[in-house]
Amino acid sequence: MISVEEARAQIAAALSSLSTETVTAARAFGRTLSQDVVANRSQPPSAVSAMDGYAVRSADLGKGTFTMRGESRAGAGLDTPIGEMQAVRVSTGARIPEGSDQVVIQENVEISGTTLTTDDLANPGRHVRPAGSDYEDGQLLLDAGTILSPAKVSLAAAAGFGNIPVMRRPRVAVLATGDELVHAGETPEGDQIFNSGTPGLSALVFSIGGQPLSLGIARDDPEDVREALASAEGADLLITIGGASVGDHDHLRSVFTEEGGTLIFEKVRVKPGKPAWFGKLGDLPVLGLPGNPVSAMVTARLFLVPALRTLLGQPTALALGFETAVLSEALEANGDRETYLRGIREGATGPVRAMAKQDSSHLAALSQANVLIRRLPDAPPCNAGDTVEVMPL
Repeated sequence: MISVEEARAQIAAALSSLSTETVTAARAFGRTLSQDVVANRSQPPSAVSAMDGYAVRSADLGKGTFTMRGESRAGAGLDTPIGEMQAVRVSTGARIPEGSDQVVIQENVEISGTTLTTDDLANPGRHVRPAGSDYEDGQLLLDAGTILSPAKVSLAAAAGFGNIPVMRRPRVAVLATGDELVHAGETPEGDQIFNSGTPGLSALVFSIGGQPLSLGIARDDPEDVREALASAEGADLLITIGGASVGDHDHLRSVFTEEGGTLIFEKVRVKPGKPAWFGKLGDLPVLGLPGNPVSAMVTARLFLVPALRTLLGQPTALALGFETAVLSEALEANGDRETYLRGIREGATGPVRAMAKQDSSHLAALSQANVLIRRLPDAPPCNAGDTVEVMPL
């Protein structure tokens, strides 16, 4: 067996980032930038008003009344400089005339015909947004590898990117195995159970930015498994669920080997998830996850998520996002495998406790958990009040 970190490193070493494509800004949410976004102009491109009001020269305030001499609107600024004791009507976002350096808000003025009176005093820059105050021409705004949130999409569009270069979505084939499985919505017979692994892992793939492709359920028959593996052609990554044991009815690994597959590792020193394995079938990376649904989801967090982020070229692909939390209840000493306990944390930064049910088949408990508590191999007992590492779910 190898450690969790060794397994993660070997998966990353076997993968490379995918090709790129261009999408419209309206379709870029959640995608990963494939190149830097650099501003092609300053924003704002010139000094503009932050309020509806009147642009003046601050040095003229307190000297008497102003003469009105036109209007500057957003998108239609006044091109001639402002003169002494002159005022120009400006709307929010409108370019202020050359020579003006202060905006008096409309609530603080009195207008009589073409004259303006105000009690405001000189305050240079008041209610004025200087040119380039948001960002300047040539400024790096977003790094390649950034995941585009709504605000980042808006920033890219503001920088002039109507079409945004992004990484292609990884095509991730998901194959469940076992005679005991039926699809949700079908009628189980005898001891059959619903296939929960494919929907859950597909949702996880989608959440990271991948494109899940269900290959259905391969029955406990070598030829059925062989056909299922062949159907993964064109995928960037194949995830298999179950079938990795050495029982008489587990044919996945043997067929994988017969078809020319190369194992990179088998078995990981982790709980749950010891049977996890990884290899390549030709150029296709294959990540084998355990059949128990909780084991599959936990190991997917450890191995599948960083694999997808590696394919997407994200610079922090291997970061699991551990945080520290204070235990509200004691924990026993850990065994010789790195262990991930389903836990509940109170609020975003509150104390955490391990759930009572830790069986690798208990999906209901997993659905209620909001963190995984990490316990290193041979970790000593922990008391309430001790600090532990947690991974938010």
